[in-house]
Amino acid sequence: MSGRVPTRAGRVWRGLRGPRPESVPVLVARACALVGLLDIAAGVFPRFRHSRMHALAEVLPGALGPFAAALSLSAGVLLLLLAHGLRRRKRRAWRAAVVLLPAGALAQFAYHHSLIGVLISLGLLWALLRHRGQFAALPDPRSRWRALANFVLMGAGSLALGLVIVSVHHGRMVGDPSWATRLTHVLYGLFGVDGPVDYKGSTSWTVAASLGALGLLTAVTTIYLAFRPEHPAARLTKDDERRLRALLERHGGRDSLGHFALRRDKAVVFSPSGKAAVTYRVVSGVMLASGDPIGDVEAWPGAIERFMDVARAHSWTPAVMGCSETGGEVWTRETGLDALELGDEAVVDVPDFSLAGRAMRNVRQMVTRVERAGYETRVRRVRDLGEAELERVRRAADDWRGTATERGFSMALGRVGDPADGDCLIATAHKAEAELGPYGDLKAVLHFVPWGTDGVSLDLMRRDRTADPGMNELLIVAALRAAPRFGITRVSLNFAMFRSALARGEKIGAGPVLRVWRGLLVFLSRWFQIESLYRFNAKFRPRWEPRFVVYRASADLPRIGVAAMRAEGFPDLAPPRVLRHRAAPSRPCAHGGSERDIRAA
Repeated sequence: MSGRVPTRAGRVWRGLRGPRPESVPVLVARACALVGLLDIAAGVFPRFRHSRMHALAEVLPGALGPFAAALSLSAGVLLLLLAHGLRRRKRRAWRAAVVLLPAGALAQFAYHHSLIGVLISLGLLWALLRHRGQFAALPDPRSRWRALANFVLMGAGSLALGLVIVSVHHGRMVGDPSWATRLTHVLYGLFGVDGPVDYKGSTSWTVAASLGALGLLTAVTTIYLAFRPEHPAARLTKDDERRLRALLERHGGRDSLGHFALRRDKAVVFSPSGKAAVTYRVVSGVMLASGDPIGDVEAWPGAIERFMDVARAHSWTPAVMGCSETGGEVWTRETGLDALELGDEAVVDVPDFSLAGRAMRNVRQMVTRVERAGYETRVRRVRDLGEAELERVRRAADDWRGTATERGFSMALGRVGDPADGDCLIATAHKAEAELGPYGDLKAVLHFVPWGTDGVSLDLMRRDRTADPGMNELLIVAALRAAPRFGITRVSLNFAMFRSALARGEKIGAGPVLRVWRGLLVFLSRWFQIESLYRFNAKFRPRWEPRFVVYRASADLPRIGVAAMRAEGFPDLAPPRVLRHRAAPSRPCAHGGSERDIRAA
């Protein structure tokens, strides 16, 4: 199954581990969350306001009175939102809490004359001031898209909570309104308008005030997020890219993923000497690096330390996807993080590649059949293609992508034919037909990025859905045959997740745990390309190079997994391409291909 990179016992993560100084922010955040939940309960459920729990809740910060349901509900929601920021040690959340808690103490005294409520507020305030140095995290990268996300999430939450508010007063309703009528009442109430549901006594005012408070909170938070100054995610500047290319010229042969550091939607930190760098992207509070650091191995620790400093400054969760065994050892040694084997990279040594022999019979027959069907191949450097042909290749690659958005992060460059990428290799398949398509006789494209001076790494695989099966085999074999002409001795193909588990689990003598793990991976392959990609890579008899994920704690792995999937382009929330274009959607593989391409092969 998966293996771990050994780490030194007793080491700590500089600045983020140690005697767990984050315990105070966590405790304060939990206190705020608990108070917020109690306030929401007091605002929503009328019976709660007469229970023993409410006797405690009404003296906590934010509870402005047993009958002020709307204010209690608003305070509860705000405290829950604030608790998330405090848990992540955000400076702005600390400032908001320092302002709100004294106000809460004054409200407690003014409405209740409650000394206990004042003491609780001032106690939390004292804890925040006493440990203010622990709340120093900078804001996350943001854009105005977050306003739309806030509107959708807060709107959905307000609708759900509003239905609860309307329904818990069932005993005081006039008649028995349907759920559709109640939902209509909630929608009207969020906009401050009386709805079709009537109540006896003062309950109508209580429900209307609570719904209005929810609608006001949704509107205010959305407007704030929409009009606050943007703080966009970092991108590679021209100077950053120039410095990275200089490092790759000297040290690019060490890691097959090095050239993917030039994706322009990544940020970069350099070592103090400038001889090494780490590129990353921040997704959902996870600071994701990919591959090994770029540059001189002796300077890697300086770049890694800068990376960790940035993670600490923003309270981001550090993680590395797809580093080599050497990279994993350096990361774990310098930071105290742990490493887990993620899968294997397929690398074909060009001098040893041949279609002869029984093991290569399937590939040999597939390539021969496609060639007899009239297909021909061309393998060239990007700089050797004319602009018109490059534009045709770009448009074809975009049209044949099969998904609404470009996918890839750790093993995809995200562009084809850029003038700065003249050393990239393009393999194309062509077939002369009576009627040429929108891209002429072009039927399939493979794009490779440089791996030092003597290697290339597969970036994307695209094919016309009307082309014959076997396009990928045809072009990979063509690239391997043409490699000596370009001085290429090694070719990195796709990355196969959990390859060792799949390979060992199918062998005779595999234990029950390994067989169950393999069975789960095969089952998941129905939705994620796991087994099919491994089988496709294995056709070319590669050597397997392990790749690792580096993480802080096991509890972070689910969050890192979700962030990595989002960075790679999953889930795709855009409409299926079948609704926008004649090409049907398909699941992409590593290096930008698609599962349909693999299956057709």
